[in-house]
Amino acid sequence: RKGAVAAVDARRREPAARAAPKPRHNTETVTTATMAAVIEQLDRAFQNVAANQGAPGPDRQDIATVRAHWDDIRAELAAELSVGSYRPGTIRRVNIPKAGGGQRGLGIPNVVDRVVQEAVRLVLQPLYEPTFHASSHGFRPGRSIQTATEQAKGYLEDGYDWVVDLDLDSFFDRVNHQRLLARLDARGTDRDLLVLIGRMLKARIVLPDGVVVRNDDGVPQGGPLSPLLSNVVLDELDRELERRGLRFVRYADDLTVYVRSERAGQRVMASLVRFLESRLRLKVNASKSAVARPETRHFLGFRLRRDPLDGSVEVLLSPRTIRRQKDQVRELTPRNFGGSLTACLGTLNAYLVGWIGVFGYCTAGVVYWLTRTDAHIRRRLRALVLKDWKSKRTIARKLIALGVQRKTAWRRVYEGRKSLWALSITSAIERGLRNAYFAERGLVSLAQRWLVHPHRVASAQLTLALG
Repeated sequence: RKGAVAAVDARRREPAARAAPKPRHNTETVTTATMAAVIEQLDRAFQNVAANQGAPGPDRQDIATVRAHWDDIRAELAAELSVGSYRPGTIRRVNIPKAGGGQRGLGIPNVVDRVVQEAVRLVLQPLYEPTFHASSHGFRPGRSIQTATEQAKGYLEDGYDWVVDLDLDSFFDRVNHQRLLARLDARGTDRDLLVLIGRMLKARIVLPDGVVVRNDDGVPQGGPLSPLLSNVVLDELDRELERRGLRFVRYADDLTVYVRSERAGQRVMASLVRFLESRLRLKVNASKSAVARPETRHFLGFRLRRDPLDGSVEVLLSPRTIRRQKDQVRELTPRNFGGSLTACLGTLNAYLVGWIGVFGYCTAGVVYWLTRTDAHIRRRLRALVLKDWKSKRTIARKLIALGVQRKTAWRRVYEGRKSLWALSITSAIERGLRNAYFAERGLVSLAQRWLVHPHRVASAQLTLALG
């Protein structure tokens, strides 16, 4: 019980159609979003938060501590929520690098506060999810980067091969609290629940330097509730785009609109900037927004290119994605790596499997690059193995044991003053440390994984079924 009280006290201090999708808005305002429903979801919410294994918030209470005292904490939470005395704790701000440069601020609430947020999400999501637009793909069940890309690909195939690429500047930091609460209120959300969400939105933020600041605008990224609230805010934008008859794809705050000409794109860009800044009180980043051909833009990590002859659309990697992947591989295979090859392969494979799971959606034009990347990764691993073998004498003896001719091994290792990196690409090293050497030790091949990617297998099965 003491641990529970201490914890509480510390807390207090699917693929879319090619044509513009038809409306799915439910005009009924009946809802079961009540505080009683939130309290009923607390146990399930804690299980979801615990499964994510997130970091502690400002109170330093980790998931294990909360689990050990959960029965008491739950009873305390239920009592506070029912009488309206619950107050969220502060939120720890962590800055992480953004893919396009700069930093993104993530907010990490206390574990107990994350549980309450998750309980609210569990109550609100079933009510709002069916009403969201079919062209919205971010943070929604059954939708993903791949479904968003598939819809964009369809628009290009239909001849809408100019894109209005809109970048919302610091969207999550600029959400207007009053407008968001008004939209929730319009759907008949329980008054007590609205007050609770308002308190969550205004929870104070602890900056990395320890300074505590107020939060008068924005939805801090990092909590379970913020993705749903962002979709509630931007659903108003989706409805406006639908009213105008525009073909668009939105993934969270990434928005692309597809038109037939550059002139039409410029008109759409100007009118949408006015709408976003005057109606939604958001800011468009002019330096990162543009009207352009899709092949010149970064779209959720991909680059879409329409063949002018047959109209087919290639899904390729964007230059930004390629650059980030190279940087990550370099970090995972550093030349001063002090561990074993097995340890290196463990972390490297985990990254490669996750990466190809997302970007294996690319079409066949990416295979050549994947093959070259596989070769580059093997070269970096050869350099690590050579470093682990240390002396030239050991390197030569190891190569001979791996089947390299004796004279060739000694000559190649000792000729000139080659660095380990230069030596890693010589014929003797490649014959000794063959591709099979790393495959036998479990190295993931991106090119081979691409061939068996679930999207590709499903497409092949559909082709066979259609005969």
